[in-house]
Amino acid sequence: MTQIALFGTSADPPTSGHETIIKWLSQNFDQVIVWASDNPFKSHKIPLKQRSAMLSILIENIDSNKNNISLNSELSSRRTIETVERARKKWHNAEFTLVVGSDLVKQLPNWYKVEELLQKVGLLVVPRKGITIEEADLQKLRELNTGVKIASLEVP
Repeated sequence: MTQIALFGTSADPPTSGHETIIKWLSQNFDQVIVWASDNPFKSHKIPLKQRSAMLSILIENIDSNKNNISLNSELSSRRTIETVERARKKWHNAEFTLVVGSDLVKQLPNWYKVEELLQKVGLLVVPRKGITIEEADLQKLRELNTGVKIASLEVP
């Protein structure tokens, strides 16, 4: 079964950290699907359309020998469950892993339909420099019946 990493990001603006994550994902998954999104828990300085265009340029400049990275702006939704449903319709026979930064671990249990979401995807947390991943927060996610994995990289 095809392993797909789903990496939605605020990308406000896209940074070398995003690039590092996407490169790492491309080496660890069959396919990497990326999109810019509006996080309802954040305020954004740059409009979504511009962030998506900048993210497209960043992806084009990534040298991946697997050629397995794509920007899929049509997946973008303020609600991740809707994004996952769109992805499942597009890639029927795939296994999905939702990729989030460690800065989102605390708020994840408050996401819309989080239990349903975490039954449909695996969860990969990317450590961010200066943000501690608390065991109590991981335990809350495990209680929602998800297997939480921590990526073996750290980004700024």
